[in-house]
Parts: sequence; C-alpha cells; structure tokens
Amino acid sequence: CPPIGLESHRIDDDQILASSMLRHGLGAQRGRLNMQAGTNEDDFFDGAWCAEDDSRAHWIEVDTRRTTKFTGVITQGRDSQIHEDFVTSFYVGFSNDSQNWVMYTNGYEEMMFYGNVDKDTPVLTEFPEPMVARYIRIYPQTWNGSLCLRLEVLGCPLSTISSYYAQQNEVTSTDNLDFRHHTYKDMRQVRTSVGWASPWGGLLHGVDTFVGVGSCVGWIPPWGEPEFRYTAGLHGNEVLGRELLLLLMQFLCKEYQDGNPRVRSLVTETRIHLVPSLNPDGYELAREAGSELGNWALGHWTEEGYDLFENFPDLASALWAAEERRLVPHKFPNHHIPIPEHYLAEDATVAVGTGAVMAWMDKNPFVLGANLQGGEKLVSYPFDTARPETPDHAIFRWLAISYASAHLTMTETFRGGCHTQDMTNAMGIVQGAKWHPRAGSMNDFSYLHTNCLELSIYLGCDKFPHESELQQEWENNKESLLTFMEQVHRGIKGLVTDQQGEPIANATIVVGGINHNIKTASSGDYWRILNPGEYRVSARAEGYNPSIKTCSVFYDIGATQCNFVLSRSNWKRIREIMAMNGNRPI
Repeated sequence: CPPIGLESHRIDDDQILASSMLRHGLGAQRGRLNMQAGTNEDDFFDGAWCAEDDSRAHWIEVDTRRTTKFTGVITQGRDSQIHEDFVTSFYVGFSNDSQNWVMYTNGYEEMMFYGNVDKDTPVLTEFPEPMVARYIRIYPQTWNGSLCLRLEVLGCPLSTISSYYAQQNEVTSTDNLDFRHHTYKDMRQVRTSVGWASPWGGLLHGVDTFVGVGSCVGWIPPWGEPEFRYTAGLHGNEVLGRELLLLLMQFLCKEYQDGNPRVRSLVTETRIHLVPSLNPDGYELAREAGSELGNWALGHWTEEGYDLFENFPDLASALWAAEERRLVPHKFPNHHIPIPEHYLAEDATVAVGTGAVMAWMDKNPFVLGANLQGGEKLVSYPFDTARPETPDHAIFRWLAISYASAHLTMTETFRGGCHTQDMTNAMGIVQGAKWHPRAGSMNDFSYLHTNCLELSIYLGCDKFPHESELQQEWENNKESLLTFMEQVHRGIKGLVTDQQGEPIANATIVVGGINHNIKTASSGDYWRILNPGEYRVSARAEGYNPSIKTCSVFYDIGATQCNFVLSRSNWKRIREIMAMNGNRPI
C-alpha cells in the first residue's frame, strides 16, 4: 500500500497524537517522515517527535479517519546537527475507536519490529500480514540517545473519510495520461509517443537531458514567438517536477490533437522548452533507494557534489558593489551583466550541468521560465541574495501569484509551511531572500544575465511522492502550469528595425520607472513582461538615434505591439572627426 500522507501533509496535525512530548517544538506534529529542523533546534520547529522521558510506555498514533488496511511503516530518527536520536525497536498497535487496542503479534506474543541504525536513513518495516483498523500506534521499546521518531505509515483506504470531517480534496484525473515514475528510457518513449520535439544537443554526464520545443505542431521558427521554459530535476531527489513536465508534454500534445483552443493557441504561439531532468545522476541515486526510502539529501547534489541551483555566477553582488560606487548604468550595466572571468577559469568550481544550462540560456532569448523543485509548497522569486527587491518586484509578484492562486492547495497556508511557519503571508509566494537567502542562484543569474524572468516553484512537502499520488498532484498543478505559461504573452512585444526595415539585434529596450533593461534578439524582436498600465518605452542601439513612445498594457492576455524604427546617428562620424583633431572643439 502507498503512504497515507504524513510526509506530504495530507494527514493534518490534529490526526497525529502522542502520549507526551519533550517540549512543543518536539510534539507529535513534528513526527513526520523527513521533517526538517529549523535553524535553531531549540525553537518550535525541531526535527522529530520526542517523548518527555525514557519510559517504554510512550507512543505516537495516527488517525486515518477511515477504515484502512495497514501494510507497514517507515521510521526515521531525529533531524539534528547535535543529537543522534533514533528508535531501534518498537511494537505496533491498532484500534477502531482509539480506546481499545490490539497489538500486532506473531501468534504467541507481541511482535517486536526493528527500526533504525542511524538518524537519517528511513527504514521500511512491512507487516507479515496487513491489519485493518482506523488508528495505528507505535510503541518504541529501545532507542539510541533520546526517544525521538519520524514516521510514515503505509495503508490502503477501505472506506471514505468519516462524514464528520471535511472531505479532503481528493481528485481522480480525467486526463488519459501515463501516471507513473519514468526511467530515462521511459522518458524518451514518452517524448516519441506524443510526437514531441527532437532533443536539445546537450549531454550531462552522458545522459541526454532533452529539451522539447513546442513541437506538437512540428518545428517552430526561432523568431516571432516568445521563448518559454520549464526545468525540473535540478536536485535529483525532487522528482515530482520531472513527472509533471512529462505529464504536461503528453497533455499539450493530446489536447492540441483534440482541438482544445486554449492549448492550440499556447502551443502555436509560444516556443515551449521542457527539461524534465537536469540532474540525472542524482535522480538515479534517489530512484534506486525508492520513493520515501531515500533520506532528505540523497540525490540532491550532482555526481561532482554541486547544488546546481546555487552554482551560477553571483552577479548580484557585483551589481550592488558597482551601485555603491555609482558606476551604474554608465560604466556597469543593470542588465546582461557579463560572467566574471574567474568563473570561466579552468579550475573554477562549476558543474558540467551548470555550464550546459548557461550556454542554453545564452543561445535562446527566453522571456519567462520556472524551475520546479520540492520539499516546500510555495513560489519563490528574485532576488535570492539577501539584498533589496528587484526593479521588477511587482511583476515578479504577479507572476508568482498567477501560479500559486491557480494551484488547488498552495494558498492553504493555515497549516503552516512544510517544516516551519508559513513564510508567505498566506499567499503561497515569497521573495527568495526573505525565505532562504543564497548567492549564485539560477533565478538571480537569469534575471541579471539574460532577458528571462525566472522563478522557483516548490511543489510540495514530499520530494519523491509515491506513484499513486501523481494523479492528485497533476490535478493540483495542471491549471497553474498552463496559467503561468500564458503569462509570457503579458506586457509588450515588438520589432526594432532601421529605416530600411532591417532588424537591429542587441538593441536595448528601456521601460521608464523600471531600472532594468532587456535586449532584442538576433532577429530584432523582443518581449517585455509588464503589469497592466501605461509605460514610456524607448529603444536604443549603438549608431542609432533613440526612439521613444508610450505603450499601454491591458489586463487581458496578449502582449501589446510596440515597434520601433531607429534612424542612423551622426555621432559615430562626429566622434571620428573629433578624434582626428585631438578631440578639440571643431
């Protein structure tokens, strides 16, 4: 049977009860598999349930609120940098009313089950015969250190949730998709079966991480349509994003073929890039352990030991140092900041995958993107480095809300965060630096080095959900995935040409009041995501006179056309003449 949902938080706090607790931060609600301790382990958010003393009479129980066939449990010790606490043996009891308990026996006596040998590695205990009941209770008998435990329960529901309780949002998808975990070979088969695009020519550690470019309709030329990307699997053990992108690939092609007007519009008017697995080595480690049985970190890093999300150049610190010296924008740009030389050196600590992603970003003029992660449920936007808000703060908030508000459960923050308190002010969104500050993130690099606005979408508390949960997770995220993609068509778009109609590449588009510019692509076109409003916009290019106009953005999806024609400037010739005269006034 699959997990009943302690790790994923489908089981609410009030369904978990214990005989005692050492203190509030170590209460029963902290006894979830892979629960992570807060920064200060002595606060309200510690890393396990711990009993108040060393008595063998203590227990922790779970109320499934329905008749359930229990087939096993997964146990884990306390998440801590200080303590080595874990349960080594335990009894198990069952009840239908929480008053009368039946102990699991071997036919002669209560059966002892053996638990953990360290605090981090989950251990699966399968019952020789399943037990049917509503409640399950664990009675620890021996332990290392203090009596502390994290737990998941395996069970198959045999009835609906008691009508006394609010019915949980349990959805069976009507989409005929392949709801299972996919190996590398399986991924290739999915792409082929739905007629998705040929792979991006990038190999990470010999594994084709393919990028599909909206190819349910065949090849789309790299001009005239905005470029959008979803990436997943930066951390190999965060598997849900990988499966959601494979489901999205299937859904888009199926709905396109069935004539869904919304999907047909999205696919034909957008160059869609989908990258399901950026860290295939890490995924293989997590997959070998299995859903629920890899610890919090197994497969998180690449084979070389890098966290891909945090392995990009720290351009934000360079920008702020230049701002403090008042070098921006005359001597130091506020956009398309170059990569520092030390980062490009042969001995630089850069993952192979990071270099491949950076080259991909430089090759394609992306407008909007998101990386799908796990272990929390929220949308995070730049800056991730602990400094002020971006000039596009209001736009980033709009984009983040577009995903979180369309998600079926992301804004249900009354339960708190997955591991600590809710950091999103009950909105499901947060600026990265206010939640988890870090330098060199993919999001900050994308914003400061390219045109692309990149956000991180954290899909849920369980990084590697059981296969049986994929239908529910697809329904939770389907509308959000589509709505977020549609935002690439919000704002202004246009073409910058000279007076002969020739496109001007690398022209700078400046929006009044937003101190962050973008550049035109090689074909002279551009897209600038903006919130509804009226903007003073200018186009500038070396050797041309700037052009300024007012452009309006409306609430409806569909970017406003805002083209520019630039005339040749005489300043280049004037500077040449002045240089010939020693820069003296002519």
